[in-house]
Amino acid sequence: MFVRDPCGIVCIIVTYIAVFYADYVVVRWIVLHTMQDSLWGPFHVVTFNTIVLLLMMSHLKAVCSDPGLVPLPQTRMDFSDIHTGGNRDESDERDDWTVCTRCETYRPPRAHHCKICKRCIRRMDHHCPWINNCVGERNQKYFIQFLVYVGILALYAITLVILSWVFDCPECSVDVAIKQSRILHCVILVLESALFGMFVVAILVDQFQAILGDETAIERIQGNHHHQHANKTTPRTLTLLAQVCGKSHPALWLLPCHNPPRYSYRKDAHLIDHQV
Repeated sequence: MFVRDPCGIVCIIVTYIAVFYADYVVVRWIVLHTMQDSLWGPFHVVTFNTIVLLLMMSHLKAVCSDPGLVPLPQTRMDFSDIHTGGNRDESDERDDWTVCTRCETYRPPRAHHCKICKRCIRRMDHHCPWINNCVGERNQKYFIQFLVYVGILALYAITLVILSWVFDCPECSVDVAIKQSRILHCVILVLESALFGMFVVAILVDQFQAILGDETAIERIQGNHHHQHANKTTPRTLTLLAQVCGKSHPALWLLPCHNPPRYSYRKDAHLIDHQV
């Protein structure tokens, strides 16, 4: 899924420019200048670029994955019974299905309409311009992975800059122009890393609060908290996290290669079935 939103496209471009610039500064102006005769140089290059690769994989999955689109009906549906205040079917009341007048279709509980995507999204949290996509039931895992890797990369970059200036470097060039260029690039990298790092930490905290509270950002704003009818007890932390990250082992939750469960809709749009 790719949304043709100018703001989202610009944010994606800015994201990759920032990531590639950080990689360039770390490799060109830190590792090659201060660790060229040390085994730490190849180690940091491989580690830093591995994190970059995982970041890009999770970001691309968050951008291109279906966030949980509610299928549109093949034929125009009749909502006259609802518009005229008629009685709804008992199964609708039991399952809390609602009607989206924009999509002209029934939608399951906790689904909301996105004005930018112009579709209803299952368990929609918000529309994020940085992935040019909604954060919903099927891609929230990748969005959180992306945030985690950005935070790790920012902290790693700042640490490498500090270490490169704290420890003496006899191999470093004494050319004034080169030293000034290195200082300039390092300052820009620290500012960029600090800015993006604080930004993603704030979003991560909000995401985990929403997951552990079993409440999306839209539900929190609307004051429409989701209550589980079948189980009134509060689920455990791992259970709530597994609903987003999948049923794989927690050690694999940060790998952007395990897809969440798939969902199929019945033709009458009143029931859904889980598919692994």
